[in-house]
Amino acid sequence: MGRHREFRLDDALDAALQVFWSKGYEGTSFTDLVNATNVARPGLYSAFGNKEALFYKVLDRYQDRHLRFMSDALELPTASEVIKATLYGCAKIQTQPSNPKGCLVVNSAIVSSDEGEAIRYELAKRRDQCESALKARLQRAKTAGDLDEDYKPADLARYVMTVVQGMSIQAKAGASRKQLLAVADFSLRGLSASLTV
Repeated sequence: MGRHREFRLDDALDAALQVFWSKGYEGTSFTDLVNATNVARPGLYSAFGNKEALFYKVLDRYQDRHLRFMSDALELPTASEVIKATLYGCAKIQTQPSNPKGCLVVNSAIVSSDEGEAIRYELAKRRDQCESALKARLQRAKTAGDLDEDYKPADLARYVMTVVQGMSIQAKAGASRKQLLAVADFSLRGLSASLTV
């Protein structure tokens, strides 16, 4: 009979999430993960595989636990509410006192090593999925007359995601929630002519 694991997978994933979120993918070593999870290297390999495999599991956990507000935002009735909820939600999660600052995906986005090519691709794919979902929602808003005819949903979605990613970089650099919410409000004022308020 095999030995029982002496750690909870959920606890180890939560600890790994905090490390990756704080240091990014390339900035996190396997030693960092061993120290954070209090699980010996063989135990982590056995449970999750290598660093890359563990990071994919962490990305899924991050999306399920911390980015759910984005899915909820897409269900709001107007384009204005969708964009406001997206920007405000990002400002809040990126400055949550109990978590590292910024966004896990953005913090990990700068992968320069050849070994990180798969990670770079995965992060780009997830960003594209998020932007595509927002674009589709804004296209529905345009069809419903809730978005100015001159606005292209693809351009507006890209703009919103660019603001979100910039806010993440600012949060990582120490910007406060109040400062990020001011950025969100400024962006919303700039869009007010094209959105139904």
